[in-house]
Amino acid sequence: MIYRTLMKRNIFLLLSFLIFFSCKEKEARRPVTQRTATLLSETLDQKKKLVALENAAISNYIAQDSLTDYKVASNGFWYTYITQNQLEVDTPKKGDEVEISYNITDLNGTVFYSKEALGIKKYVVDKEDLITGLQDGIKLMKPGETITFVIPSYRAFGLIGDQNKIGVNQTIKSTVTLISIKQK
Repeated sequence: MIYRTLMKRNIFLLLSFLIFFSCKEKEARRPVTQRTATLLSETLDQKKKLVALENAAISNYIAQDSLTDYKVASNGFWYTYITQNQLEVDTPKKGDEVEISYNITDLNGTVFYSKEALGIKKYVVDKEDLITGLQDGIKLMKPGETITFVIPSYRAFGLIGDQNKIGVNQTIKSTVTLISIKQK
């Protein structure tokens, strides 16, 4: 009888011990390789240099085209009016459906996609996929206007290009005509 009581007590203590230590919080495992601050800093420096080179190339292009008045948008692209609408009408807002025609070229005038190849595009503002620079540029336009946008790669197709005709880190130029706005 004493043997049974001792055995029960020992089993109880053993189970209590196991439960207590098995509930210990597990520590997170460390990654096998850790990124260093140096690597991230170098990557950031490279991107800053790339942006500076692109902006310098765009500034040089604009300086050579002295007959055209380019404006700098706060969203990181340049634009100039080909046809401007002087009427007091609304510009597109988020959710509005617009009809546009546009082309895409490089700064030297090499055509990647012509207006004919792209056709007339219906685009719902900020709800559909479109070149980031053009998404913001369309919001500046009134119906009937034609604007040429100069868009650096980080606001266009970036590090991967379009995986067809537009290369990696390619600055593009696009002439867009806003045909109509259908407000939501």
